[in-house]
Amino acid sequence: MLKRHDQPPLKRSRLSRKKKHRYERDVPGDRIQIDTCKIAPRLYQYTAIDDCTRVRVLAIYSRRTAANSHLFLDKVIEEMPFPVQRIQTDRGREFFAYAVQERLMEYGIKFRPIKPASPHLNGKVERSQKTDLEEFWATVDLTSSDLEKKLDDWQVYYNEFRPHGSLHGQTPWERWGELSLKTPFTDEVEALYDPTKERIQHQTYRVDLELRKLKASV
Repeated sequence: MLKRHDQPPLKRSRLSRKKKHRYERDVPGDRIQIDTCKIAPRLYQYTAIDDCTRVRVLAIYSRRTAANSHLFLDKVIEEMPFPVQRIQTDRGREFFAYAVQERLMEYGIKFRPIKPASPHLNGKVERSQKTDLEEFWATVDLTSSDLEKKLDDWQVYYNEFRPHGSLHGQTPWERWGELSLKTPFTDEVEALYDPTKERIQHQTYRVDLELRKLKASV
């Protein structure tokens, strides 16, 4: 119609696109995102990923429970190659048990759960579990007796050999090596931990918020 009436074609205005800012911590171990993912009936993956380097620790359990969260926390502390300063989770009840929170306090680790209905705040662990479903779990026999061994091998491959797009082609291990001089020692992290600022948190966000306000007013 425009051509018939000898009019120039319409041009779509290009709105200026804001450059995406990828938020991440500057120091390895500063914040570890933890989440769980259902793989099959009575098969759940627990995932911990470092916000800075993307180094991960994985495990499988038959249920999502406080007891298994406790076991996984010990595994994270043992296998992360740097001291853990904060743990970030969603508001699943398996993370809010007193035993789990008290264990974090014993380790001198801050517990920082995200707000309800905010999965994007745990985006790195959510995205990494999608990779697990596509590249690992889709390729293994779920009835295999050595699933734990295969998952351990996958963890090593992910951390040490698989290039990561958000790390510009580096592996998480290479990223950690690059930042090793910025990584604090355990005694430095322990010195920064202030137990008076930590408390047992409630799973229900509104209740937890009211308790904070009450404490602040005292």
